[in-house]
Amino acid sequence: MINDIKTEAEERMGKSLEALSHNFNKIRTGRAHPSLLDGLRVEYYGADTPLNQVANINVEDARTLSLTAWDRSMIPEIERAILKSDLGLNPATAGEVIRIPMPMLTEETRKGFIKQARHEAESARVSVRNARRDAMAMLKEMVKEKEIGEDDERRGQEEVQKLTDNYVARIEKQLAEKEADLMEI
Repeated sequence: MINDIKTEAEERMGKSLEALSHNFNKIRTGRAHPSLLDGLRVEYYGADTPLNQVANINVEDARTLSLTAWDRSMIPEIERAILKSDLGLNPATAGEVIRIPMPMLTEETRKGFIKQARHEAESARVSVRNARRDAMAMLKEMVKEKEIGEDDERRGQEEVQKLTDNYVARIEKQLAEKEADLMEI
C-alpha cells in the first residue's frame, strides 16, 4: 500500500525530471544541436507536423545545422517556421539544403537563457513538491481510514521526503550543468 504511493510519487517526479531535460534542450547554447528544433511544427498538407518528420536534421559543424526537406515544396514552409520561432535563428537556403548558423551568444542573451533555465528548474521543483504533497495526503487519508498505523505513516512520509530530496538534488545538478554550458564561451 505504502509502496504503491511511493512508486506513484517516484513516477511523477521522474516525469518532472524528464520534462526538465526536454525543456533544457530547447534552450540553445552556442553550439548547434538538432534538439533545438524539436518543438518546431510545420504546416504539411493542412496538418501541423513536427519538423523532424518532414526534414532530415544534421549538425554540419559546431555552429551550423543543416536541414534537407524530404518534399522540396516544403522548403519555404520550413524556413517560415524557423523564422517565426522564438529561437532567434536565420535560415539560409542553398538549393535543397537549409543551413541554420548559430549566432554567437552575447552576455545579455546568456543571462536571459540562464534566467529561463532557472525558471524551468523551479517549475520542475514545484512539480516534484506537488507529487510529495499528494503522496503525503494519501498517507494521511490511509491513517484516517485506519488502513495503516501512525508509525507506518511516519515511515512512509520519511521515504517520500528522501525521494523528494533526491529528485530536487538531481534538478539542481542539471541546472548547474546547463548554467555552466551557457556560460562557456
